[in-house]
Amino acid sequence: MKEFYMNLALKEAWKYQFLTYPNPAVGCVILDKNGKILSIKAHEKQGQPHAELNAIKEALRLLKPEFSFPKEPNALHEFILKNHQNLLQNATAFVTLEPCAHQGKTPPCAKLFSTLKFKKVFVSVKDENKIASGGAELLKQNGILVEMGILEKEGRELLKPFLKWQKGTFKLFKLALSLNGSALGKFVSNETSRTYAHQIRSMIDLLVVGGETLRKDRPILDSRLCGGKAPNLCILSRQNLESFDKTIPAFKVENRQIFTQIPQNAKFLMYEGGAEFLKSLKEQMDMFLIFHNAKFNKGENVKLDLELKPLFRGDFKEDSYGIYELL
Repeated sequence: MKEFYMNLALKEAWKYQFLTYPNPAVGCVILDKNGKILSIKAHEKQGQPHAELNAIKEALRLLKPEFSFPKEPNALHEFILKNHQNLLQNATAFVTLEPCAHQGKTPPCAKLFSTLKFKKVFVSVKDENKIASGGAELLKQNGILVEMGILEKEGRELLKPFLKWQKGTFKLFKLALSLNGSALGKFVSNETSRTYAHQIRSMIDLLVVGGETLRKDRPILDSRLCGGKAPNLCILSRQNLESFDKTIPAFKVENRQIFTQIPQNAKFLMYEGGAEFLKSLKEQMDMFLIFHNAKFNKGENVKLDLELKPLFRGDFKEDSYGIYELL
């Protein structure tokens, strides 16, 4: 059963993969003292509550609906420490990454479990970050049973983007396809799928596109569907930047920097384009985000020699999507 609950935490975290940049994607499941699921939550965005704090808040909301929780993470943490009423005494938590033991932009999660008198905390992956690690030790010192390594392989897969952009550059290729595998059409995926893609655009350091995509599709390549910041752009093209048609909407986005080479300080890059662009870059990519709609169209399907391993699959209404890596 430990694997079952940890899998729930992992799946929840994958839903927010890439959106937590520069933080890791983390999930948390909380069971009451009788083993009933109280909450399944994740860290959703940098600067917002960690997965553990989100899950504890949700569990307490279920047990005490009259609670009025503050939104700001530090205030929320303090509110719970003062008002928990031992409602989660002897509860169990499943966390995909060892709870942090330090005060960063948000408070230490290990302190929460200790103060609320949790009985057990199961962890998928030990935190190797010297600043954030030590949570498991703190929990043990406070009499909490800690077990590490539950679905560790899957937990490490979830952490791959975080570890990559911490040490260097993480490259994600985004592709949208019809049911018959065609990438043709102005809007291949639905608005919910496109909103998720726009959320990622608003988080990345750089959006990389080919010159052909700009000339042919004349896109704006912003983050309007989520009200987020438009990404800076890198255009990979044989054509000189000065010779591009500047009436293309992508050139008219305010405060956007446009590059023809990838700057060294860019840690999280998303590439967007069609089959030819992907064909030339596939070996360089760390992961692939591929959307499928539920329609056949008249376009030719994408022909590529590419074998992928699925890491996560989900749905956005009638669309499906997957996060993959090279086999």
